Amino acid sequence: METNKIFLTEAYQKSSSAKIIDIGPNGGVVLDQTLFYATSGGQPNDLGQITIKGQAKEVKDVRKLGKEGIEIIVEIDKGCVGEHVTQEINWDRRYKLMKIHTALHLLSVVIPLPVTGGSMSEEKGRLDFAMPEPLDNKAQIQDQLNAIINQNYQVSDEWISSEELKRNMNLVKTMSVMPPMDSGKVRLIRIHNSDRTVDLQPCGGTHVASTGEIGAVRLGKVENKGRNNRRVNLFLD
Repeated sequence: METNKIFLTEAYQKSSSAKIIDIGPNGGVVLDQTLFYATSGGQPNDLGQITIKGQAKEVKDVRKLGKEGIEIIVEIDKGCVGEHVTQEINWDRRYKLMKIHTALHLLSVVIPLPVTGGSMSEEKGRLDFAMPEPLDNKAQIQDQLNAIINQNYQVSDEWISSEELKRNMNLVKTMSVMPPMDSGKVRLIRIHNSDRTVDLQPCGGTHVASTGEIGAVRLGKVENKGRNNRRVNLFLD
């Protein structure tokens, strides 16, 4: 079952109507359209509630279902297929994740090394880099990162075909994870102004509309995670 992913185009939308089109393999619901982001690419799922017949049900998890579906884990009657519901995300959580996710894209700009992994929570984010030598200029990198953020660059998305991406693999910064290309198209996130593109890379996550929304960030501990691999932690101030 395919779900229209509202979060891809309307990351700031907090509530929406929808229709239950199926019950997923984990007992959750599949909606015809959803605001809820499913865990993937290092970004955790959204939380919130779904209201059906006047009763609000807490969303416990959101999971990808096949190539294009999303299953929202809630306690709900399996006979509710076809019912119309209202969905509402936990906006405070979503917005923090949007800010951290965009900040991590910028971290990959000020540390221009291949990315070997990454994750985020409401409190912090981190990227792992193929970094043979210790990071001895962390304060300078933090200043560079905050300077870019303060320029208030626009954050927008665009789409290219899977074939175009294959011809431009330099857009992919992650060494261990390839962007999904099963649908034949790939979403790109561009951070830019009228004169300059700061960053352009494939991403299916949620982002702020401009870097100024992120506010100040600070870099935490830089951890050695094995041969030629170091983890850089990032926090919102």
